[in-house]
Amino acid sequence: MIPLPKGFRFAAIHSGLRSEPNRLDLALIVSDRPAQAVGVFTQNRFRAAPVLLCQERLPSTQMRGIVICSGNANACTGEQGKQDAERMAELLAQSLKCSPEQVLVASTGVIGRPLPMEVMEKGIPNAFPLLSDNADSVHQAARAILTTDTRTKITYSTFTVPNSSHRETKSPGSLNDHSPEKGEKSTTTYTILGIAKGAAMIGPNMATMLGFILTDAPIAAQRLQPILQRAADRTFNCISVEGHTSTNDTVLLLANGLSTFSENSGTLIDSVVPGRGEISAAEEERFAREIEAVCQRLAHEIVADAEGGKHIIRLQVQGCRSFEEARTIAKTVANSALVKTAVYGADPNWGRFVSAAGYSSIPFDIHQLSLWLGVMKLFEKGMPLPFDAALASAYLKNHVEVTLRFQFGEGDADCTFYTSDLTPEYVHLNADYTT
Repeated sequence: MIPLPKGFRFAAIHSGLRSEPNRLDLALIVSDRPAQAVGVFTQNRFRAAPVLLCQERLPSTQMRGIVICSGNANACTGEQGKQDAERMAELLAQSLKCSPEQVLVASTGVIGRPLPMEVMEKGIPNAFPLLSDNADSVHQAARAILTTDTRTKITYSTFTVPNSSHRETKSPGSLNDHSPEKGEKSTTTYTILGIAKGAAMIGPNMATMLGFILTDAPIAAQRLQPILQRAADRTFNCISVEGHTSTNDTVLLLANGLSTFSENSGTLIDSVVPGRGEISAAEEERFAREIEAVCQRLAHEIVADAEGGKHIIRLQVQGCRSFEEARTIAKTVANSALVKTAVYGADPNWGRFVSAAGYSSIPFDIHQLSLWLGVMKLFEKGMPLPFDAALASAYLKNHVEVTLRFQFGEGDADCTFYTSDLTPEYVHLNADYTT
């Protein structure tokens, strides 16, 4: 059972955008209350029309909904693409009876094809009455955003904190007037829901990847943006399938503040006004960790579903001067076709691993570098070590997730980066199929 953040509803339909019969291809996410909203986006110079629309409208304190379609990226479609994205927002806004600027848009699919707007004109109004706040509607929305993915990617987090006195006040929209009796301890439970898609064109720089993170926690947009940026830097920006950064990469975070007290108090928290009723600084630290954990699980699921992938490669880069340097080294190793094919072939050819680190553009002392494959040390401070090649090969062959650990020195910065192996299936899928 998926615990859902309060005040969010979901819907999905087969609009006809995709040719496969009855395949879900259009999803709606709606907040019953204006939500704080922020986002992170692709760094590709060719940014899709929905990305440009979202960037113009965020951050926001009044967001009501998101329209997502799969099968057409609405990317590299010029002024018409921009108008079509705006029209998609207008269609949902009409049903919500809100301003079009209170709606965001995301899309994924084939690049360079105009969006068939006659499909959207019918589909968005038809999907609206199906909005629901149950687990089935979440699963349907998660299916509707997929392209070459083989499975949905959904995760969640809940955490409960005691209420501080400054938040035990009734908002103008309180559901009841009960206040905790003397000696009673009231609590607040925050729920975070994450939905994503992605299986190829994964090389986020914030593949094709979309992510939607929804929470009922009370926190303002200006506090949300750095939380999401840091989480994305350490999760979505630390995965790769083939290193290709999409035109449509989008991660949106909405917080509507509808978390409630425990049964001891039914008071709603009036959270949308910055500085009034928001979570405390200590709670914000916990919240940020939970957001990052949700993003990390989604990122891991994307790599686990990589097109044609047989292995998840976990790269641990340690002992660097900064996180950015550690990530640059990890990303260079992750995107090496020779590293990826060595893992696929169960070949513990450690020379490919260390040489990839060597051309990363990050200077380091090669006499300080050590390398482990799983628990086996293959290379120590610039010198090869004797190891059981058959045992090392068996480790690669018999484990779906394998670890390469690099130790570069005495620095205190590290990065964990995930990638997949490179298989014949990946080549066939992308040579024979227009995604």
